[in-house]
Amino acid sequence: MKFGARVAGGCRWQRVVLLWALAGMAPAHAIDAASLTTRHAALREQLASNQFNRPLYLESLETAGRLQGDIYTQIEQPFGEVAPALQGMDRWCDILILHLNVKGCRASSPQAGDTLSVSIGRKFDQPLGDAYGFEFLYRVVTASADYLRVVLSADEGPLGTSAYRVVLEVVPLDARRSFLHLSYAYAYGMTARLAMQGYLGTIGRNKVGFSVTGHTADGGPVYIAGTRGVIERNTMRYYLAIEAYLGALSAPAAQQAERRLNAWFDGVERYPAQLHEMERGEYLDMKRREIARQQAPGPTATAK
Repeated sequence: MKFGARVAGGCRWQRVVLLWALAGMAPAHAIDAASLTTRHAALREQLASNQFNRPLYLESLETAGRLQGDIYTQIEQPFGEVAPALQGMDRWCDILILHLNVKGCRASSPQAGDTLSVSIGRKFDQPLGDAYGFEFLYRVVTASADYLRVVLSADEGPLGTSAYRVVLEVVPLDARRSFLHLSYAYAYGMTARLAMQGYLGTIGRNKVGFSVTGHTADGGPVYIAGTRGVIERNTMRYYLAIEAYLGALSAPAAQQAERRLNAWFDGVERYPAQLHEMERGEYLDMKRREIARQQAPGPTATAK
């Protein structure tokens, strides 16, 4: 796959931050229902007691040239509802558009293959022509009575980034609960590394993630910063989009989009130190316009 894009103005490090916003996910720890169920059992203590005050566990990893974030969470919805809702390219576009940096998403026509055209931009309104255009291959790898695995992947990206990958897994826990795993990772080269260092040395210097690395003198948490903070923030943003999407399914169809937007913003505001970027009204106005544009006939983006 070839990728191209342009952004009007801005420094190279600003451009790279946008790429990191939708870097794909790495291969997940679990690869079948039994493995994911075993992982749930292994995380029982972390799910019961954590900084999120709910059954959710987040971890991140940085190896040579690759970043990965993983969220494991227990959700109060049955597998029979969750699994069908998380299949289908149009449904994934409804999920992805909730993120601040996603400016548009459109599923391919049946003749073009199973791909999602996703436009990634800045945290404010901008023309799609100023966004990065990505083509993600969409695959439902497994959809059985007790296990769902969906993968989004792209081989290449700008500035030496590659191996974009999103993995979603779900298993049932009982008649009313499910266990969900979201994995998010990608590979990067020297150009992207230098650009990210520029970002972290300027406007990103005070931003943090969720992993607790220590405590202050008065006992408060010290959160991870740097590149792992970046991947943790975006892993959480995408998980909150999935959570908002699932939570809105009970609303009448005409009300679901608005319900999703407000639920995503509510979710972000639970963690202001990590995720607060704008006020509710600004977010809602921007996303309403982007959703209307996404639903209009014609191509999603003009990014080259």
